Formats: sequence, C-alpha cells, structure tokens
Amino acid sequence: MRITTKTEISAYPLLSRGKVRDIYDIDDKTLLIVTTDRMSAFDVIMDKPIPYKGVILNQITLFWMKKFAHLVKNHLIESDVDKFPAALAPYREELEGRSVLVKKAKPHVGTDILKDVVREMRREIVKNGGEVHFRTALTGVSLKNGALTAVRADGMDIPCERAIIAVGHSARDTFLALHENGVYFEPKAFSVGVRIEHLQSELDRALYGKFAGHPLLPPAEYNLSRRADGRACYSFCMCPGGVVVAAQSEQDTVVTNGMSYHARSGKNANAALAVSVDPEDFENGTPFGGVALQRQIEHAAYAQTGSYRAPCQRVGDFLADRPTKSLGAVEPTYPVGVEPGRAAASLPDFAQTMLRDSLPYFGRKIRGYDAADALLTGPETRTSSPVRMKRGEDLFGLGIAGLIPCGEGAGYAGGIMSAAVDGIRAAFRIMEEYKPE
Repeated sequence: MRITTKTEISAYPLLSRGKVRDIYDIDDKTLLIVTTDRMSAFDVIMDKPIPYKGVILNQITLFWMKKFAHLVKNHLIESDVDKFPAALAPYREELEGRSVLVKKAKPHVGTDILKDVVREMRREIVKNGGEVHFRTALTGVSLKNGALTAVRADGMDIPCERAIIAVGHSARDTFLALHENGVYFEPKAFSVGVRIEHLQSELDRALYGKFAGHPLLPPAEYNLSRRADGRACYSFCMCPGGVVVAAQSEQDTVVTNGMSYHARSGKNANAALAVSVDPEDFENGTPFGGVALQRQIEHAAYAQTGSYRAPCQRVGDFLADRPTKSLGAVEPTYPVGVEPGRAAASLPDFAQTMLRDSLPYFGRKIRGYDAADALLTGPETRTSSPVRMKRGEDLFGLGIAGLIPCGEGAGYAGGIMSAAVDGIRAAFRIMEEYKPE
C-alpha cells in the first residue's frame, strides 16, 4: 500500500479522472473505482495530497455498504484485490485498500430509505459507546483563558476540552450563539434561485430520444451550468421523478428544496436553478449579511402569497416578464400549495436577470428545458452555508482553542463527500493529539 495521487493502469481504458476517484472500464458490466489521496475544495484539486485519505474513504464506504446491504441494494462486486482480474496484478500495491470492482450503475438511496439508514447509523454510534441527545440545542460554550472547557446544551454544561462543531448550513441560532461566545465568523459566497419542474417523460424524450421509456433506462437527469459577468447559474440537487418540498426553518417564510423517493417514479423531475451570490452583494457590516439576505428573500416570498404557499410561474411567463395566471401541463408538486404569479420576485434583480438569460441557453443544451409550460417555484435559498467559522492551521476556531468547526455549516464543505472528508480530518486531528504514548 502506498500514497496514490494518480493511477496509470494501461490494462484497461480510463473512463474518468475526477477530483478524487479514477474510474476504469473493465468490461460491459464492470467498473474499477480507485479512490486516490487527492485533496479538493469545490472544483479545485490541491497540490498536496492527504496521505491514505483514499484508503480511509474506501473503507468507510465498504463498511456502510455492508452494514446496510439488507436495506439498500448496492453495486459492489469485489474489494479484495487478490480476486481482481489477473491484468490488475501488477498494480496491486497502489490498488490495495483503495479500490473496488462495481457494477455499472448509478445507485440512488432515496429519501424514504435514507431515514432508515440514518437510524441505523445512530444505533451504530450508540452501540459503540456514543450518546445521541434529541431536542437538545447547543446554546453556548464555556472558556478558561481562551480555551474550551465545556459546551452548553439547553442549560446543561458538558465538560470537554475538544468539541467538533459539525452543524448544518441553516443552524442560524447556533451561529449566533457561537459568535456571541467569541467564535470568529466571516461571510461566504452561496447561491439563491428557484426550483424548476418538467414532466419526467418530456425530459426522458429530450435526453434518450427514441429510447425514452425503455425499462432498462433510469429516469433521465442532468447537470447544467453557465457563467457570465462573473456569476454562475447552475442546476443543483436534481431530483428525477421527485417532488418539490418545503424547507423553511423559521416562521412566516417560504423556502423550497427537492427530493426523490427511491423508486423515482413521480410524474415530474425537478432541480434547483441557482445563481451565485458573493459577500459584496450583501455586505452589512456583520458576518451575517448572507443570513440577512436569505431571510429577506424568504419573508418576501411569504408576504407575496400571504401564506406558506409558494409563488410559482410558468417559464414562458417568466421569460416574458409577466405574472402567471393559470398553470399548464406541468402540475406543481409542492405539498403546501402554490400561488401562481412571479416565482422569482423575492430574489435580487441580478439573480432574476441571470435566470432569465440562462434559461434559453439551457434550452439549447436540452430540448424543451425552457418550454413555456415548465414550472418555476421559489425561492430556494439554502444551497450552502452563508458563513464560515474561521479556523487556524490547528483546525481550532479562531477565538476558542479546542473548538473545531467542521463540514458544511462551518463553511468547509460543499456536499456530502467533502463534508465527510473534513470530518475525517477533524477526527484525525483529535486522534493524533490523544494517541497513546
């Protein structure tokens, strides 16, 4: 086993070299996935790797795949390199521990099964001596000479010298409590936008052509992006056969998101269409200008409909800059209900303009994407954390020694995998400090 940042396996074609993984085409049913030690932040691959990070990621994946095999079918064929095809034998040292043979597939858990997976993860934590406290909010920390001595949770002090703060990107009350206790925050770029819905059958026809509807083909999905004038507009969290859901965490606000069940059998496909927002767009003299902008948008959407119903608009009307009075072929899936009108009216003008300019561009990429009856529902504001808890080289948050901000809510990840890697880094930091002499 050795540190691996890039593989060169001449025995099989290289299909893809991503931010972390190299993927090879073994045969018409099998892929070889090699998880390297490359380190990335969003779309940038760093020069310096994290030694054996790929091995750790691969082993964590194998653990949970085997743990949940009775709940969710997976694509794993083999992880023992000694059982790999003979042509891979010369590469054993660089493949050991970090590679798998898998079926050609795109696994999808689904929100309906994910809740069972999370429950099993909690049980595994408890089985190994951990504790899980429900209805228990972090309300502050206790310090002595600038070092952590305890965390406060609903009036109860929990003594500790090290604490990993791995909150979600919408933990606004925790952000404020930590800021009041001296944790240094800075504003961070994020994105705002709307949800767009199409008939899944139309999307299938656009992407699969004459093969649309074939039983061996999954519901079609996509990934779109466009840059102009220093901003990005892109699709995010695409949900084939899914539904648009309510995601507000405060009263008198409207926030949308999306999800798919495991079967992905819904009539509509949906995705976020998001526009990048920079700290210069919401500067208010505090680290929480982004939170203020999110709240402004969310309250404006609520005021627009006078309820928790979400404003929606046909794409044809949005492009013509006129309110929608009646809906077309695409029926909204938002469970709380919708109000026809202007879906993006609560967004900043620059975001509305970027969306309006980008939809025809995406329509040239996917036929019918900007069809008149496609449906926009808004707003979507919680794409990522609008703040970052600044930390030093020792991973401690500036202002509090012993407190380790981690993951997406802390501003150090942009999704599930990057959050997992940051969590591993935080765990290694503590393990290294407390390892036996």
